[in-house]
Amino acid sequence: MTPIAPGATLGLLGGGQLGRMTALAARAMGYGVRVLDPDPACAASGVADATIAAAFDDADAAALLAAGVDVATYEIERIGAGAAAAVAARVPLRPGAAILAMVQDRAVQKAWLAAAGLPLGPWREAADSASAAAAVEVLGGPCRVKSRTGGYDGRGQARVAAPGDAAELLRAWGPTPCVVERELELAAELSVLVARRPSGEVAVYPPARNVHEAGILTVSQLPGELPAAACDRADAIARRLADELALEGLLAVELFLTTGGDVLVNELAPRPHNTFHTAAAACATGQFEQLVRAVCDLPLGDTRVVRPAALANLLGELWDGGAPPFERALALPGVTLSVYGKAPRPGRKLGHLVASADTPAAALALVEEARRRLSAR
Repeated sequence: MTPIAPGATLGLLGGGQLGRMTALAARAMGYGVRVLDPDPACAASGVADATIAAAFDDADAAALLAAGVDVATYEIERIGAGAAAAVAARVPLRPGAAILAMVQDRAVQKAWLAAAGLPLGPWREAADSASAAAAVEVLGGPCRVKSRTGGYDGRGQARVAAPGDAAELLRAWGPTPCVVERELELAAELSVLVARRPSGEVAVYPPARNVHEAGILTVSQLPGELPAAACDRADAIARRLADELALEGLLAVELFLTTGGDVLVNELAPRPHNTFHTAAAACATGQFEQLVRAVCDLPLGDTRVVRPAALANLLGELWDGGAPPFERALALPGVTLSVYGKAPRPGRKLGHLVASADTPAAALALVEEARRRLSAR
């Protein structure tokens, strides 16, 4: 493989905050950046050389993007198959279109993981209210029902306690193909991020430990305070996935650690991930620089933790009454702020805080104090 050297142009399918931070890393390394996003004023537009305003399933617009770049990647999974194919026909699309298609459907993703021998919790497909009820009956409640496509940050899913609850939920949702998962007894939620370049080099970040509320990530630690055996298993799963998928780029693997000590795959995301915004502070190489390195087939950066860090997401509720008092959080040594430039609305991620400290616990306490200061008007 021949590396794509600085001076080339990177194409981004998606211009949200992940696209913005990828673009900033690419520009710092000497690359040009072109973006496709439905919003001409998307978060990445201010740092891109050009923004094509078009839907994620617009194959003609995707072809136009590809005509002006040397390699392309994406920061969101909602890219249409035709658009992905139009890019891949002209320039390398990394990660590839097959990985993108697999992760877009939870049932397809779980079936692929099961066939590859990766560890999963018990689950079933459901097409309607009757099959959802039957799935809960077989799995034993409580369960979580998730739409097969779409949905993020807790959207498109619900907890049900009994078969009748699942049937009622599907009747309310209408014809919605779903997966039904048995709820597990969890000791922790964690994630691991793996990078692989086309030449085959692989680098894995240590697992992060994550806390969610209502399906939205609240805080994350890197490294996570997790048992050594669970960390080793997470690393092995990430490396196995990178090889099985012939990954080119980044893959985030969301995992469950059960109270029985099992490490199970929840979902995959072939892009930068909210839980690894901490990597820029904690590790020698942040995830966005690593993505640029991987898709351009440059040597991968060091993923070892040099100083623990923790993240707290900032949601739209904090903007009620105007911008939060950021100066209060930034007065704390070791705290940094990222604001995405998106319109406020409840439940929407508008930014994040990262704190670094001598230990993961101290970093977590520091970032939680920083967020508390933003909430105190």
